[in-house]
Amino acid sequence: MKIKHLRNKEIEYARWDKCISMSYNQLSYAYTWYLDVVSPNWEALVSEDYCYIMPLPLKKKYGIPYLVQPVLTQQLGIFSERPIEQYIVDEFIRQIPNFSYELHFNEQNFHSEVPAHPNYILNLNHTYEEIASGFSKNTIRNIIKAQKLGLVIQKGIELEKFLEFYYSVEKNYKPTEKSVVERLIKKGMLEGAMTLFGVYSPDNEMIAALCILHSLHRFTYLLPVSSIKGKSSSAMFLLINKLIEENAGKNIFLDFEGSRLEGVARFYRGFGAINQPYYILKRFRPAFLINNKI
Repeated sequence: MKIKHLRNKEIEYARWDKCISMSYNQLSYAYTWYLDVVSPNWEALVSEDYCYIMPLPLKKKYGIPYLVQPVLTQQLGIFSERPIEQYIVDEFIRQIPNFSYELHFNEQNFHSEVPAHPNYILNLNHTYEEIASGFSKNTIRNIIKAQKLGLVIQKGIELEKFLEFYYSVEKNYKPTEKSVVERLIKKGMLEGAMTLFGVYSPDNEMIAALCILHSLHRFTYLLPVSSIKGKSSSAMFLLINKLIEENAGKNIFLDFEGSRLEGVARFYRGFGAINQPYYILKRFRPAFLINNKI
């Protein structure tokens, strides 16, 4: 297989996006509009006729080019409408032009020697009753609790309201820069690939919000946030249950994006989500190159 390394200006965007749209392992993160925001000047490895493609999220520090997984981008790797065997993964890895990289290969890029990391997904192609029968007792209790509190879910809330709430809530992690999130959501909404939800208390106070990234067969739980009141009111349980209820019976997966934290993973598993791992490959990651700011 002949694989070419293309600079950003050499990539044929229309052919690239067509390949992603037809890939059996399609992920929204890999579309050109998404990559342009989270990894400006990204490059690529491409086989003949764009049959197999792999984005290279390029960065530079102190003049040194290296590859690092972009923010808000859980998985990339190799995409194709054809099967991706391990020998193909091996060949793409051999063709990576940078000596330092940390790359997340998607769930269909299995490699026996690359560490697997958990990701929880829920198949919605069943009736709501069938899906709900897989909810844990704790999940059911929390849904009922939120329903009794009279919480209200609003779909399609304004971007400004979402951002104001998202960045007002204290988090135990450093959030992505606001300017990047704003650009990404604006672009995603223009592409018809993102929807914003808000959960409100009976007195019209926003207590939880969620940005869903969606493609033909996948809803990704991209940017969730709950205030202290939202957590105590089980607002996110109610919102996820509503998403499941409205989309049950469709050929769609709800992708929770992780997690290795047991408490978070338990929350996802409580809806019946199963682990579908992805693979993280690292090579020569010195400390001075680890900072992942755009």
